[in-house]
Amino acid sequence: MRAVLLTGFGGLDKLDYREDVPDPEPGPGEVRVRVGAAALNNTDIWTRQGAYGSADDPDASAGWRREPLTFPRIQGADVAGRIDQVGPGVADDRIGERVLIDPMLYDGGERALVTTDYLGSERDGGFAEFVTVPSANAHAVDVSLSDAELATFPTAYATAMRMLNRADVGLGETVLVTGASGGVGSALIQLASIRGARVIAVAGKGKESRARDLGAVDVIGRDELATVSDDVVDVVADVVAGPSFPGLLRALRPLGRYVVAGAIAGPLVETDLRTVYLKQLRLIGSSFGSHDDFAELLTHISSGELIPLLAGSYPLRELRAAQEAFVAKDFFGKLVVVPGES
Repeated sequence: MRAVLLTGFGGLDKLDYREDVPDPEPGPGEVRVRVGAAALNNTDIWTRQGAYGSADDPDASAGWRREPLTFPRIQGADVAGRIDQVGPGVADDRIGERVLIDPMLYDGGERALVTTDYLGSERDGGFAEFVTVPSANAHAVDVSLSDAELATFPTAYATAMRMLNRADVGLGETVLVTGASGGVGSALIQLASIRGARVIAVAGKGKESRARDLGAVDVIGRDELATVSDDVVDVVADVVAGPSFPGLLRALRPLGRYVVAGAIAGPLVETDLRTVYLKQLRLIGSSFGSHDDFAELLTHISSGELIPLLAGSYPLRELRAAQEAFVAKDFFGKLVVVPGES
């Protein structure tokens, strides 16, 4: 099959497009999916770069579990397509089923999320013509959206769902969303608005109207964060971190919640801890969505409540260009690769 192999930690030259990769075969309890489309995530970039560090060395090269990876690896967590083979123990009538894949490969409760395998990281993913996954991770979908549109949802929206669930965001609360033009940020706007929250979005110049279209009641630029008044926000949903961190905490009301699932502006931050304990703030770490979060997401997709933000698609052989465009961030929403395109 055609696939892109990640051959080691490093730059774009570590992505090797091949047309002679052996087709994967589904094992017991597994299905094989012919990939219709697979979306890009920050995790793809950070994994390629080995940018997660270790508990002892923030500059160490490691995958998202802060451990070494096995190479070569096929990345790509967010996959939509059709089942074309089933392994032992899976009913033959699943063949031909259109599916969206939950990329979190774990059994058990939520604690397993911290050490789970993630599709495209610890197991070969969807930047290929075929991918195998446990049958339970391949969810049947019956919607009019294209595979490329469906692929925009899994990681970003399940991550956003988990952030909102862990922060207990409710009706009438004010939520400040950073990185609002990215996959997780734009998902946060939509999902928080569905809950009846009031969203203030932080977005780059020229992207303000798109954020409003998704439900944000107010949009500010990245350089305007300092103008946000103290004590006006119930929840900060942050994927940016970096130098903005102290100001984000100041914006929170007493008993407010700060939930973080990314640090694209820098993972090492400083703040005055008196702000935290005198305002009795809750600081909440969050990462990938659980199976329950994914199931909740599927209900919103099936009901048509979510807008798929497909910003662009690339043939599989152009994954390097797609990742380069992803890093440039000159788009709103999600980028995907389509193995069927030449």
